[in-house]
Order: sequence, then C-alpha cells, then structure tokens
Amino acid sequence: MTSFASPIVSTQWLADHLGASDLVVLDATVLQASGPLGGGFVSGHEHYILTGHIPGALFADLLEEFSEPDARFAFTRPSRERFELAVGALGIDNSTAVVVYDSAVGQWASRVWWLFRAFGYDAVAVLDGGLTAWNREDREVDIGHREPLPATFTAIERQNLWVDKAFVEAVVRGEEKAALVCGVPPKEFSGESGSRARPGHIPGSVSVPAGRLVDREANTLLPEALLREAFAPAITGERIVAYCAGGIAAASDALALTLLGELDVAIYDGSLNEWAADPDSALVVEGQR
Repeated sequence: MTSFASPIVSTQWLADHLGASDLVVLDATVLQASGPLGGGFVSGHEHYILTGHIPGALFADLLEEFSEPDARFAFTRPSRERFELAVGALGIDNSTAVVVYDSAVGQWASRVWWLFRAFGYDAVAVLDGGLTAWNREDREVDIGHREPLPATFTAIERQNLWVDKAFVEAVVRGEEKAALVCGVPPKEFSGESGSRARPGHIPGSVSVPAGRLVDREANTLLPEALLREAFAPAITGERIVAYCAGGIAAASDALALTLLGELDVAIYDGSLNEWAADPDSALVVEGQR
C-alpha cells in the first residue's frame, strides 16, 4: 500500500505516483460566491469539470457530502455513517491511499484530510501547493467528470480530535489547559471586519491566519522554521485547539501543527459561527475593553 512519511506530498511525488492502483486523488475545492444578498459558498464541481483537474482526480463535495446537511452551521462535520458513505462512493476502501488538493491555499483539502484522520484513517495527505502549484509547473490536467467505482469504507471515530463549545468555555475560564489558535484573517480576528453580527475572537486566542501559512508565490507551505515562528506563542506543551469561522481554516492550522510534530491538536468544529451566535459568549475586539 502506498504510504506517506508526512501529512503533505509534493507535486513531484504525486506526478511520480499517479496511476497507482491503490491511490485516489481528490479535488476538494469549494468556491466563494458573491451576490446582492451577500456572500456564501458553492461547490467547486463545475470548476473541477470545466477548468480542469489533476488527471484521474475525483471530486469530493465538501459542501454537501462531507458535511452534515441538516446542521445549524455550514461545514459541520458529518456523522460516521455519512462519512463512510461519502468515502465509499468515491471508490475508497481501507486499503486506499488518498491525496487531497484544492484550488485555494489548501484549507479545503486540509479539512478533508482532517476528517479522514478524525474518522481513524491516516493513509491520507494534502498536496502541497494544490492545483495552483500543479498548474504553475505546466503539468497535465483533465477536463470533465470522472465517475468512481463504489467501495466500502469503515471508519473509527477519534473523538479527541474535536472539541465542543463547552470545552472552549472551560479553557476561557481557566478550568481546562489548552492554547487557542484562530485561523481567520487578521482583520476578522481583530474585529475590524467579518460577516458575523458579533465580531472579534475568543479570549486568550493566538492569531495564526491560514492564508499566511503559505508562500504567496509558490502557494506551498512556508518552511518549517517560519511555521514554528508563527505558532510559537501556542506551542507550550499543552493541547492546542484550532478554530476559525466554521472549522475550515482551522484545518490548515491543524495540518501545519501536525507537520511541526504537534500531536495533541483538536478543532473546535462550531468555531466562531457557533460561539458568536451566543450573546453570552465573550468576544475580544481589539482596541476595546
């Protein structure tokens, strides 16, 4: 079985292994939409079909199939049964190696990678640089939809990779020991911008924006030394809890932390969407007391 020595693989690694019988490549792209009534998200499936994808790649619908559709907040993690069905529908079984990518800075791919890990499966990696790096190197792409042959996948939940609002509340009160890392953009962290009615960040949080984890030119993750510098205030030997708006950018932080050797990392799935919806949950707006 194809194995990974790291949670990320390079474009060259993937090019060398494309076509392996035990390897499935997934495009997890989600696109930001805008309109007269505000922004939102749309599936990247049309982008995958028309713009092109890595040869042989299948489309993983993070917006629908890999999230819980009836949950209060978008991108809520799916149930074990729903995840098993979504993975099996892509032809992935428990002997398949998986590489995930997206057309952004890796946050969507990181979310799918985290879901696999949280459901007990480690034979998965994120393509460093994603489709942007692949295209920049003028590598081959395919156009059109590719239909997988269904398989059976069995998941085993790792509950320790998630925390809920009650746990974060306990951290804020000082009753639980953990570092809080926020992956939203800097101005959203400070409370200067954002679409939520209540802006700001959870008290005691460290700002590590997911978009600043990658090199702006190459779209690949920054060198280890720079990543370690970015996370230094949070790497204290305690548990690290990553959050963002809805658990997506947090997965990029979790990927980078895992790459740095931090194993006691969890994601607050509800993140600020849930936290800010509760008027009794404290938020820090920089410049205000």
